[in-house]
Amino acid sequence: MQSRMQNPAMVLTDAMGPIQQVLKAVQTGGVDGEILELVHLRVSQINGCSACVDGGTKTARKAGVSEERLATVVAWRETPYFTDEERAALELAEAATRMADRPNAVTDEVWDAAASYFDERQLASIVLMIGVTNMFNRLNATTRQIAGAWA
Repeated sequence: MQSRMQNPAMVLTDAMGPIQQVLKAVQTGGVDGEILELVHLRVSQINGCSACVDGGTKTARKAGVSEERLATVVAWRETPYFTDEERAALELAEAATRMADRPNAVTDEVWDAAASYFDERQLASIVLMIGVTNMFNRLNATTRQIAGAWA
């Protein structure tokens, strides 16, 4: 397996700094690091980004996410390993990632569930994490970045 090219954000080096700044801002929103890592991992799974699933699993592990939760985040609805707060974040992540699948993908019900656990700054952090992850997934999948190549 071979990538088509280097990640575009590495080719156009002026792009990487602003992306890293957004990720740095995400960390200031007051959301537990494990939740952000679970969101990143679930979005990457949906998009089939092998590089981000691989990297996200490693980063989540370092953030303290257990092997049990890493193995079952793909089926979070059917497992007892996630809190209601984490479930709300994962549901928001799925809805915001699958926008093309249905009109009004992020329903008021999904948003309100997340808003019942997270304040505005925290929601901003989660939504930015979803957006940046989706962007990286699209860059990596389009250019066929190889899982583990950045390690």
